[in-house]
Amino acid sequence: MSVVHHLSPGWLLDHLSFINKINYQVQHHEPSCSKHGPPSVYVNSLQRGAVSSLGASAGCSVSDSTKTENEVGGSREMTTPKYVFRPELFNVNKPYITAAVHKECQQSNGKEDLANGVKKETSISVGKKRKRCIAFNQGELDAMEYHTKIRELILDGALQLIQEGLRSGFLYPLVEKQDKCSERITLPLDACSLSGLCEMAKHLPSLNETEPQMLQLMEDDMSITEQDLFSRVVENSSSFSKTITLMGEKYLLPPKSSFLLSDISCMQPLLKCSKTFDVIVIDPPWQNKSVKRSNRYSYLSPLQIKQMPIPKLAAPDCLVVTWVTNRQKHLRFVKEELYPSWSVETLAEWHWVKITNSGEFVFPLDSPHKKPYECLVLGRVREKTALLLRTAGVKVLPIPDHRLVVSVPCVLHSHKPPLAEVLKDYIKPGGKCLELFARSLQPGWTSWGNEVLKFQHVDYFSALTSGH
Repeated sequence: MSVVHHLSPGWLLDHLSFINKINYQVQHHEPSCSKHGPPSVYVNSLQRGAVSSLGASAGCSVSDSTKTENEVGGSREMTTPKYVFRPELFNVNKPYITAAVHKECQQSNGKEDLANGVKKETSISVGKKRKRCIAFNQGELDAMEYHTKIRELILDGALQLIQEGLRSGFLYPLVEKQDKCSERITLPLDACSLSGLCEMAKHLPSLNETEPQMLQLMEDDMSITEQDLFSRVVENSSSFSKTITLMGEKYLLPPKSSFLLSDISCMQPLLKCSKTFDVIVIDPPWQNKSVKRSNRYSYLSPLQIKQMPIPKLAAPDCLVVTWVTNRQKHLRFVKEELYPSWSVETLAEWHWVKITNSGEFVFPLDSPHKKPYECLVLGRVREKTALLLRTAGVKVLPIPDHRLVVSVPCVLHSHKPPLAEVLKDYIKPGGKCLELFARSLQPGWTSWGNEVLKFQHVDYFSALTSGH
């Protein structure tokens, strides 16, 4: 269970526990007289013009067993590795920015400045400090007004959940774990640019309309081409994990999961699977100043997000959940333009509150630059067909407003907490789940994105091997 505590303000989650409860175990096969090796899927190297630069090493293979050989009297010992997510990737023991950094700002006459719509900037000139006043822009004024409205809600609600976490021992005072504070975390290099591969894969020929749009990784030996990998929804329907090797990099596929690795312009396989979903979680790459200055990842314009085929993917009464940055421009866009264009009625705003392992906010709550929370906007598809669901006797709880999801964040950028257990009471039993712009996979979910395998990279996991 990822839910550690559930109180009236919301939920305290354990993201690491959620990942490690997934059966990341590679299936064991007994040796046989067959000339064939263990079941695996091989993807031929990319060869077409625009992608030929990937070279011969661009091959991809998928397997559901790993073996080591010990030649003792001609016998062969098989091993079955089980993977766990590296716990140090959740070692957030200190705030990213301490409150002391903002002490001078907090002690200044902030209320008077806000009332006058001005801010103070300190600069150094010829060995002395001088203060000058600069008017807040409208976006900053909107952000401060919104923060004022939700501040007490977040402070009081998070405090209740944090205190419960400290009482149960899930959270702990910093002094008890100080030895971990000095640990340096080595992150794997982004050697395989998934988004770059998706861009190049656009030049591959399209699948024939009569071909199936879903590729099931079965137990039997089989082979597929790179066209299959980038043009079909790939499903691991087994109860064990499988591994996929792409450009020399290995990724783990959890059991009962499916994904489509593609650019936003190549979502057709998802639409042609004839599936609709009862919950759709969306984490759009919102445009902001830091993203515009950086070449590390791209962003989408509001128009591009608006054109996503949500109406075709959503089942009647589908629950739609969208992650939104703290820019009020984006929040207004979701509630006033995006959801109405998808026939989605806005029902609630929740907040993800990020804390350390000792229960401190990762950023000061009143920091003028970064906030320790992010917003989720929840709504339901409201069409005439939704009446069919209600008259069929399917009952789900109404979505409460102003709930908090409190958790220790992963140190990996944009690795959002799992919402599966939080949302289960608000969708029908056995409902189908979809995550868009995903960077990881979950059992029972379909995931799409041009970096959908990013956090499934084996370097984010540790292998526990036992002999058989």
